[in-house]
Amino acid sequence: MNQHANLEEKAATAAATQTVTAILLALSFSHMLNDTIQSLMPALYPFLKDGFHLSYTQIGLITLTFQLTASLLQPVVGIVADRRPMPYSLAVGMGFSLSGLLLLAYASTFHEILIAAALVGLGSAVFHPESSRVARMASGGRFGLAQSTFQVGGNIGSALGPLAAAFIVIPGGQGSIAWFSLVALLAIVVLSNVGRWYARQIASHLAKGKATFASLHGLSSQRVIASIAILLILTFSKFFYMACLTSYYTFFVIHKFGVSVQASQLHLFIFLAAVAAGTFFGGPLGDRFGRKLVIWFSILGALPFALLLPYASFFWTGVLTVFIGLIMATAFSTIVVFAQELVPGRVGLIAGIFFGVAFGMGGIGAAVLGALADATSIDFVFKFCSFLPAIGLLTIFLPDLRQRRTP
Repeated sequence: MNQHANLEEKAATAAATQTVTAILLALSFSHMLNDTIQSLMPALYPFLKDGFHLSYTQIGLITLTFQLTASLLQPVVGIVADRRPMPYSLAVGMGFSLSGLLLLAYASTFHEILIAAALVGLGSAVFHPESSRVARMASGGRFGLAQSTFQVGGNIGSALGPLAAAFIVIPGGQGSIAWFSLVALLAIVVLSNVGRWYARQIASHLAKGKATFASLHGLSSQRVIASIAILLILTFSKFFYMACLTSYYTFFVIHKFGVSVQASQLHLFIFLAAVAAGTFFGGPLGDRFGRKLVIWFSILGALPFALLLPYASFFWTGVLTVFIGLIMATAFSTIVVFAQELVPGRVGLIAGIFFGVAFGMGGIGAAVLGALADATSIDFVFKFCSFLPAIGLLTIFLPDLRQRRTP
């Protein structure tokens, strides 16, 4: 009887493991679809700039509209979801992105482009906090791995956006953007299935009673607040610099080396693919070696490559951006999990704040850097931004949670 019971228990455990793995993969896949849609916007900037006769400042405003819509609403969504989880909000959020895509495909004015960007940003505001919560719920305790698996899907999608722009939208024209509504519809189907699993987990949680969330690190509230502030500043340095590359890298290589728009999109794809690879490794490395060490490596490790980038040849520009993307991308999933460990029981709020700051800094960075490029030059912008990773020195003030955990 005991042997039979043990076999049943092992079978149930294996089935549960397969289930949560399937959920993590579904979330990662959905994140890929979501961010493929999102990354079409910056990938289309050269196309939109020529077609609508936009300035760099207007390009920055498009990114600002998208990023601020996402950043301002994500913490709100996180707070609400902590109190009242919303399993099917994931699919609903993707519906906003679908609407934004269709509007972008048929926009005829700059203001319509801004509304389309806001709708896509609204979809992101709903998607990211709840998806991050579900990923943690399906982590099996390997929080860094789960967060990286979830985020790497988004990075792959971000890398696919420029390819889609180069080979579908630019040859097919603005109306071809409507084809990507099929991507949004597929994501809605997948996220509806994830929502059903999430609803069952919530029902099970309520049946067993609410869990208590105890702090294991023993830090004072003042130290926790200071550590969260440092993590937010590190997020600022990372995403302000990444805004420089994602929004203006195509313009930089076109201006400096005279390459075609399609060639510049391919270079952007290579950079974003490196970001995807770095994201995948960041979480598991944090689980194994400690999150503070990974943050040290990810932000300061990119500094020498960033400083060299504005002065490199065309070949070495491509090589350096690969190293920058690979190294810097290890930070974000680690930062999010680090913050969630500092404030247990507030998964949605923390995810909303950090994804919101990431989006907000990307938007503000794009707007500020666009105005700076108009006032100076795109070369000056890249020289100025090359010093941003040095802010990573603040990592020295973060606590080492591995040493503080109690058995």
